[in-house]
Amino acid sequence: MAHRLLVRRIWTLSTKKDIRCIPVTAATASSPSYSTSLLSTAARVSLLSPARTLVRPLAHTSRRGVSFNVQDHEDFTDRVINSELPVLVDFHAQWCGPCKILGPRLEKAVAKHKGRVAMAKVDIDDHTDLAIEYGVSAVPTVIAIRGGDVVDRFVGIKDDDQLDSFVSKAIGQ
Repeated sequence: MAHRLLVRRIWTLSTKKDIRCIPVTAATASSPSYSTSLLSTAARVSLLSPARTLVRPLAHTSRRGVSFNVQDHEDFTDRVINSELPVLVDFHAQWCGPCKILGPRLEKAVAKHKGRVAMAKVDIDDHTDLAIEYGVSAVPTVIAIRGGDVVDRFVGIKDDDQLDSFVSKAIGQ
């Protein structure tokens, strides 16, 4: 039980941004009051000393260029309607559980096509006018736009094969 609490505390601390590492001295390494059976000497973490900051790797750095968030109606016109590439528009909401599942899977399907299609993300709470304009009545809704025209659309979650075929259809393959 104590080990689980220790691991949970370390996990919680490792996800915070302002964590500091301190070098382990002989006094702290030999102290019987610290439970260090789960950690190596270099992995001990404390908030007491600003010695150096822990760096966490970014999990989704390879997908950065695949999608973009729409800022306003003018941005939508410039980057989606006037785009030379076909664009998949993901209408989603922060409170929507299925949207959180579909978003990364859709980005992965778009990334497979290596620059032949773009993906725009539209939060319906921030851009209600765009949602109304494109007839979005439920989220997640994904609309494929090519040359300023709506080519295809779906509502809800699809499996990976259906997403791949949807993206291919949007490209025109």
